[in-house]
Amino acid sequence: MRTATILAAMVLLLLSGFPAPAAAPSRPPELHFEAPAAYSRLRQRLERLDPEGWREIMELVGLEQPGPPIRVLLVPEGSAAARRAPRWGVAYAIGAAGLVVLIPRRVPVYPDATIEAVLRHEVAHVLIARAARRRPVPRWFDEGLAMFAARGWGLEDRSRVLWATLRHGSSTLAQLDRRFHAGPREAARAYAFSGAFVRFLLQEYGNDVAARILDGLAEDLSFSRAFRRATGTYLSDAEERFWRHLDFWDRWVPLATSTSTLWLVISMLALVAFRRRRARDAEMMARWREEEARWLGDESSDGWVN
Repeated sequence: MRTATILAAMVLLLLSGFPAPAAAPSRPPELHFEAPAAYSRLRQRLERLDPEGWREIMELVGLEQPGPPIRVLLVPEGSAAARRAPRWGVAYAIGAAGLVVLIPRRVPVYPDATIEAVLRHEVAHVLIARAARRRPVPRWFDEGLAMFAARGWGLEDRSRVLWATLRHGSSTLAQLDRRFHAGPREAARAYAFSGAFVRFLLQEYGNDVAARILDGLAEDLSFSRAFRRATGTYLSDAEERFWRHLDFWDRWVPLATSTSTLWLVISMLALVAFRRRRARDAEMMARWREEEARWLGDESSDGWVN
């Protein structure tokens, strides 16, 4: 008995040196779909999505309990629910109400190319709101995090950041928030930069940085204070570093692999080949003229006349 007690104490002592594992989400959120008959097949397709995808979003935002079911409405163009969105918007979410509205006729539109990605994006908004306990979340952070939760980060995103930077230069987070309401082009640019900045934060401060920030908001901290507590740096400093150090992949890989660059390289190669061919032709003609002049000189010296 005494030996067993000693062994148990040793095991507890050893285990106490290891951090407790982070609590995983207990279950994914329930999605309750509502759709007219015309969208019945689409509804069935969305209902079959792997629920593990919702659990991954919960882990990203640091949510252990999913909360009440989320209502997902699939609405036709022209309906009252569709008119609540801007004409370029494909969906919207009301986090406090646990409501997602999809307008399938408007898909695909950047940043989400499929209806499945749109659904993940909007469900992420609801889960972000729940993780923050409905405290205000800056639009750029909300959208950038929802983008990452829906589909990660791809070449199109890098290309948009590249061209926007080359054409318009850097921006500010406050300007990004305003651009979401300034029309489809400005909104797409704001999505791209917001996604890039959230990706930068995840790379710099860890995959759980969003969860730590939202946890601070849930404790009623301001976003700037929640950000400083989660990252150990000021938001303004992180923003400056982001704009100053857009990494190599974001700046140059899209440029090097874009269709425009490809055709430019092909055109330049064709021009170089054309000039070389012209130079070779001119050199050959000069050689022929030289040989012809020498031949005519030899014939005239013999007194032969045509």
